Amino acid sequence: MPFLDMSDVIMDPDFLDTSLVCHRQIQTLDEDNFPTNTPQDFPFSGVVTVDRSLEAKRMAAGQNINGAILIVTQFRLTQGQAGTDAAARLDADIVTYSGRDYRVTFVDPYTRYGAGFVQAHCELVDFNGGMPVE
Repeated sequence: MPFLDMSDVIMDPDFLDTSLVCHRQIQTLDEDNFPTNTPQDFPFSGVVTVDRSLEAKRMAAGQNINGAILIVTQFRLTQGQAGTDAAARLDADIVTYSGRDYRVTFVDPYTRYGAGFVQAHCELVDFNGGMPVE
């Protein structure tokens, strides 16, 4: 295991994006086992890189645009998980980056960069062709 702590580099304002927002849905079940979502928004910071660039697939039925990003952060993103009790669980987080929404599909521990870091793989949510905020 490397002994180099990258925390100072990753947390440097030259790399760190402070405009990220995590949209989290906490799901609870009522007495009839019907789920209820409680939305929560958390601003957080992380380093964002391209995983897969935006790609338009044109088919006879229409066009599909997809892409993906990687986020290295100390904020605990989740791809969805069961809660501590049987009545509550978390849906996959949605991250807003540059005016587009990305669903967290997988989270890797990234402790090689320093204590508490994770790398989140995020895929573009249905894309409407809008302009990104740059």
